[in-house]
Amino acid sequence: MSQRPVTECFTGLSEVYSRHRPGYPVEAIEAIVAGMSRPVRVADVGSGTGISTRLLASHADSVIGIDPNEDMLSQARRASSTDGHRVEYRRGTGEQTGLDTALVNVVVCAQSFHWFDPHAALAEFHRILSPHGRLALMWNIREDHDAFTAGYGEVVHRAQADARQRGLVVHNDHHADLTIDGWFKLVRRQQFPNPHEFGLDGLLGRARSASYFPRAGPLRDELEGVLRRLFQLHHRNDRVTLMQSTEVTMGRRVDRDVAKSH
Repeated sequence: MSQRPVTECFTGLSEVYSRHRPGYPVEAIEAIVAGMSRPVRVADVGSGTGISTRLLASHADSVIGIDPNEDMLSQARRASSTDGHRVEYRRGTGEQTGLDTALVNVVVCAQSFHWFDPHAALAEFHRILSPHGRLALMWNIREDHDAFTAGYGEVVHRAQADARQRGLVVHNDHHADLTIDGWFKLVRRQQFPNPHEFGLDGLLGRARSASYFPRAGPLRDELEGVLRRLFQLHHRNDRVTLMQSTEVTMGRRVDRDVAKSH
């Protein structure tokens, strides 16, 4: 079965994604830009609906969100309309951002690096970063230690298995190696608590916002039925909490002559 193009995976999901996907703790955002010389110019690559872009804008002088999907970019522009000149969105990919060489001093991939070809993307990030620039890969990682979160995880695994049969390759490797090919040097990896609390509508919305969750059909109905039962079993005051943490892996740009490296 042929693999679906990455650019199509989130088409039609921009509104539910914007409403129900979790954000990132302010401590993680602060860690990404800590110690950077002003002005702090950020490229948020794989920015989606701008969840991470808007958070970064409150800690940087300018942020450019890069995403290949027009639906997601349109939603991001609507949500960021009050941010003025500090935020803009452009169409591009991790492998070809379309940005000028040495334009930014921070590149962030929030829940997106697994969609990219790592070799091409890391070379591209090296190109668009200024000397001594910083790369931050950020993920929200589910922690399946309690009964509710573990039950949600089982729903995720079933949906992902079905997605693979439908031609969507789902990557979950949040321990990406940013040192491959020698473009970046690992600086540190940090984790920050980031539990996600919601009601029943939010729980269903969170599941529906995933690229791998079935859009229609018997399996979607079955999985949503499982989620409703999980909610009834575990809610307190009509709220449940999905346990997760935010992991940030940061690297520093290695000064290399790109022309001599190929």
